[in-house]
Amino acid sequence: MLQDSLVLLDYLRGMLLENGELWFLLFPVMILIEMPLYLLVLTGIFRWSHSLGPQDLTRFPSISFVITCYGEGDAIGITIDTLVEQVYPGKIEILAVVDGAVQNHDTYQAALAGEKRHAGVRNRKVRVLPKWQRGGRVSTLNAGLSVACGEIVINVDGDTSFDNDMVYTMMKQFESTDVIASGGALRVRNHDANILTKMQSLEYMLSMQAGKTGMAKWGVLNNISGAFGAFRKSLLKQVGGWDTHTAEDLDLTMRLKQYKRRYPKNQLAFATHAIGHTDVPDTLKGLVMQRLRWDGDLLFLFLRKHKKGLSPSLLGWGNFLFTLTYGVLQNVLLPFLVVIFTFYMLIFYPLKFVLALSIVIYFVYLLLSALLFIVYIGLVSERRKEDLKFAKWLLLYPIYQFVMRLINAFSMVNEVVRRSHEESSMAPWWVLKRGKKF
Repeated sequence: MLQDSLVLLDYLRGMLLENGELWFLLFPVMILIEMPLYLLVLTGIFRWSHSLGPQDLTRFPSISFVITCYGEGDAIGITIDTLVEQVYPGKIEILAVVDGAVQNHDTYQAALAGEKRHAGVRNRKVRVLPKWQRGGRVSTLNAGLSVACGEIVINVDGDTSFDNDMVYTMMKQFESTDVIASGGALRVRNHDANILTKMQSLEYMLSMQAGKTGMAKWGVLNNISGAFGAFRKSLLKQVGGWDTHTAEDLDLTMRLKQYKRRYPKNQLAFATHAIGHTDVPDTLKGLVMQRLRWDGDLLFLFLRKHKKGLSPSLLGWGNFLFTLTYGVLQNVLLPFLVVIFTFYMLIFYPLKFVLALSIVIYFVYLLLSALLFIVYIGLVSERRKEDLKFAKWLLLYPIYQFVMRLINAFSMVNEVVRRSHEESSMAPWWVLKRGKKF
């Protein structure tokens, strides 16, 4: 196999020597766009690692967790337990907001059992808030925000569990009064299920935990996850809480960036070692459906809902250029370029040449992923021994990335043609239909 690859690469070299204009194919737009992002993330991680040091909390702000509960059943009890068991001396209020409690009887009963189980625990208060009629994710978050008593509000999903030092680690971000919000790191809990969950585990390590660490250090954090994000309650209310439609996390992040443009000292942080654990789709259909929703929402947010807000005057030049390049170009335009590039090669060039070029592109992405993985293991990972086991799966990761690009391209078409953000499972259709049209 190695010998065949070498023959193909020698053929590619000959073709390029004969046709100088083909050199540009070795560095297609996808690499030119993404190479600077890798550099930004890597340099950001190095800056972050050099800024680390012993840091104890000088104050312990009160915290309200808003748990979005819908269809988790008994699993909601695990989420409540891991929040009650946090090694944090301050007050923690846990609000389990059950969306459509009539239809979610099992989840509602499991949440009530958690409330009863932890009654009387010092500095911990579990409250179950049943929303009898389903209103969707945004409605659930805002219902929790409306009654939250804590200085810091942290939104979490009902199927997510946490390390017991998560709160203490997260609150280190808020020692600085300039920090108005912070994302938390998510790891894949069901990573041993199959090859799909292993690929997603790598994705969460490299793109999310490592990627957001680097981006936050440069002040261009792309998103505070809807499954795990912390906010100063007063400011969260000031910007209007969560808004309807879908991708409420990215929408809120955009509004926070626009807010902090007026107050340059404000920061959006990322707590690299504040760890939550979640399950990811373990079937191809489940993964595709998830990415159709995630990727389609990007087009809706950037080019419909926030198209007027995507400007240097509202975001600042740094966040504007970053969002334009890695929000719009990379996530909306680049997938189409990948598809067009692939078909162009297959139609106009010999299959042997296409295979040789594909090998080169594969190794470029493998090298970049391996470099980021090494830095992640050395500087970011809090579970090095466990994460090192994923090194062997890096060989498949560039192929996984390519497949995700194809799904991404389809999701963009799906959003343009069918306005798929209005068909999200995150809210009932009558809620989404009543939202403002964009």
